[in-house]
Amino acid sequence: MARVTVEDCIDKVDNRFELVLLAGHRARQISQGAQITVPRDNDKNPVVALREIADETLSPDDLKEDLIHSLQKHVEVDEPEADGEAIADQTGGAVAATNADDAEENVTFDRMTEEDLLAGIEGLVPPEKSDDY
Repeated sequence: MARVTVEDCIDKVDNRFELVLLAGHRARQISQGAQITVPRDNDKNPVVALREIADETLSPDDLKEDLIHSLQKHVEVDEPEADGEAIADQTGGAVAATNADDAEENVTFDRMTEEDLLAGIEGLVPPEKSDDY
């Protein structure tokens, strides 16, 4: 097959920069083991990704959604709100505040003596020396 160029794909994805992002994302998917939809023909992953986009074996919109999903760090989940009756059945705010105060009083911290700390430090294994530092 002839060499795939950006001009072969630009009618599928309007923006050249978006095309590069999508092809790069698809090439990373292929390198991670995703199934390819066109014959490889001894091409590298970026060329295979561009050929898949040019042949329309993959939808650019699906690739874009997958790229966005892969870049998201925090996904908000819409949880249903409680009914008015369920809120009325719950205990009052004053009782909840006193329970929070009781919980704060029950907090304990691990205390360590100086001798325990020194014994723990002495038990550590020193790092191996290397030429890096």
